[in-house]
Amino acid sequence: MRAVRQRRQSGPPSVRAAVLKFALGGLAATLVLAGVTALALARISRVEAVKDAKRLTELVGRQIVEPRLTDGVLRQDPKAIARFDRVIRSGVRRGDFVRVKLWRPDGRIVYSDEPRLRGVRFRLDHEEREVLATGGVEAEVSDLSGPENRYERGGGDLLEVYLPVQTPSGRRAMFETYLRLSSVTASGRDLWASFIPALLGALVVLQLIQLPLARSLARRVEQAHRDRMELLQRAVDASDLERRRIAADLHDGTVQDLVAASYALTSARERLGPDGNGASTALERADETTRGAVRELRSLLVDIYPPRLREAGLASALRDLCPPLEERGLRTHVDVSTDLQLPHDVTALLYRTAQEAMRNAAEHAEAQNVRVQVRASEGTARLSVADDGVGFDHEPALAAAAEGHFGLRLLRDQVRDAGGTFELDSAPGRGTRVGVEVPLA
Repeated sequence: MRAVRQRRQSGPPSVRAAVLKFALGGLAATLVLAGVTALALARISRVEAVKDAKRLTELVGRQIVEPRLTDGVLRQDPKAIARFDRVIRSGVRRGDFVRVKLWRPDGRIVYSDEPRLRGVRFRLDHEEREVLATGGVEAEVSDLSGPENRYERGGGDLLEVYLPVQTPSGRRAMFETYLRLSSVTASGRDLWASFIPALLGALVVLQLIQLPLARSLARRVEQAHRDRMELLQRAVDASDLERRRIAADLHDGTVQDLVAASYALTSARERLGPDGNGASTALERADETTRGAVRELRSLLVDIYPPRLREAGLASALRDLCPPLEERGLRTHVDVSTDLQLPHDVTALLYRTAQEAMRNAAEHAEAQNVRVQVRASEGTARLSVADDGVGFDHEPALAAAAEGHFGLRLLRDQVRDAGGTFELDSAPGRGTRVGVEVPLA
């Protein structure tokens, strides 16, 4: 079923509920922001920790290793290797390094603090050859499955850092260190963890500052809603008052004058008799025209302000709408209990909705039958107006306030503002049904 429904709206939430929602939303946003920031800081601090490891290796390579590196070490002269080993073990291996290696450009390890690797040749990868050729410092997680790393296995992942060094004669070699990856990342975690308390504190302070602003804004929204409802009620009351005044003026003035004119025309026609040389016929026509105008004005008075709505109730007022429609060939059926008692504002809203729907059925729907039904139960009044007319595509019609449906659009808004539910079900060739549910409390 194609339908447009407007759900009940009881106005904006209370100030306390609005502030609570804002606080919970702010807390969720704070946690998300803190999580994203923590991840970003963790990544940044890991990068910074790797940079620190590269700086440390470069410092050792330039300040300790390179000044003691000789051509004899590259030739693997035993005495030169022994002197170099003492330097490494006293000045390098006492630090954070797990393993130290010195490579020749041909891939031979000329020195390592693991003696079993000395003199063994392995294939250098592309990055290592590029560092030897162009310089710089590089770092990467060590591939412990490689044969050159077989003595480093079992202690967890390692970060290998390597850079080129050279002898006084200009011969190049590659100095390589291995650090435990866990210690590198731990230093990074310590770095970003030191920022988290300050970050969370700043976010919490920001939320605490915003809560009074949210409370003030919620109060303004609540007051604006109350003012809007009061203005709406005043507009409805003013409209009813003006309708009543116009109806009273027409009834006591124009209608009475036309009735008096009709009586006068009838009296004049009777005095002339049948032999009035055509004047009697003209007076008869004028009398009929005047009586027709009176009937139309009285129908209009019912439309403008139903005099029986307060006194006789909704059922009688709705039935008063039927005779003008039936004169136009529309069969009507009103199913409303005569003892139905509803608050006046609900009665007026249901009456205006039924009046607009019945008028549309007669003027636009080309309907032959229209049925009006009103029920009240469980604190809710329900109105249904259904016709068997040509129907229409209700969604664009209501959205654009098309001609013939602007009244329904206004009624939809009034029902919504009254906290009720408005339903419009129609389609080309299938008729139209207008449904309204309004709370009685």
